[in-house]
Amino acid sequence: MTRHHSTAVRHRNLLAAAGVLVSLGLLTACSDSDDGATSAKPSVTAAPSTSSTPTKDPQEADKKAALAVYDSFLTEQAKAYRKASAKGTDLEKYASLDALSKVEVDLANMKKAGTVVRGELGHEPDAKLDSKAETPTATIKDCVDLSKYRMYDTKAKKVKPLPPEQPLKYITTAKVERWDGGRWMVTDINPQGGAEC
Repeated sequence: MTRHHSTAVRHRNLLAAAGVLVSLGLLTACSDSDDGATSAKPSVTAAPSTSSTPTKDPQEADKKAALAVYDSFLTEQAKAYRKASAKGTDLEKYASLDALSKVEVDLANMKKAGTVVRGELGHEPDAKLDSKAETPTATIKDCVDLSKYRMYDTKAKKVKPLPPEQPLKYITTAKVERWDGGRWMVTDINPQGGAEC
C-alpha cells in the first residue's frame, strides 16, 4: 500500500467516524450552553493575499472571486457542522446541488453518530484558473490543518480524539465555476483529502 493510498484510507476512516468533510471554515471558540462544550463561530479568510487593493487583471479578479465564494461556502458549512444541520445556513447560495449533497450526507452521518464540530480548523487555499473553458473554472487546493480541530460527542458529552494515524495537515480540493451572470459557485468538493502538506 502506498503512502498516499494509506493516507486516503485513514482519512476516509476518520470521515466515517466523524461524519464531517475536511473542507470546514476556521472556527474561533465561544461558549455553547446546550451541550456544555466549547462551541465555535466561523471566521474564515480564504483568500491567500491580504491586499485589499482592487485589481484590473481579469485573471486575478476571477481568482479572488472564486476564493471568496469558497470562503463563504466554508463559513456556512462550518455553521452546519457545529450543529449537524444545514437549517439556518446559506449553503445553497454558494454551492451546487452536487456539492450540497455531499454536505447533507455528512450531516446525516453526524446526526446518526451524535457528533458535531468544535475547535479550530485551519485553511490555506489557493486557486488555479481555467478561463479558456466554456464554463470558467477554478480548482482550489486547500492545505487543511487539524491540529486544533475537535469532534464532540453530544451523547457522551465529551471530545472524541482523532485517530493517532490521522495526518494533521493534508491537501483537499474543490471545484468552483463561474455561472451565467458572473456568479461563482462551488460545484464539487473532495471529502477524502490527499497528500500531506
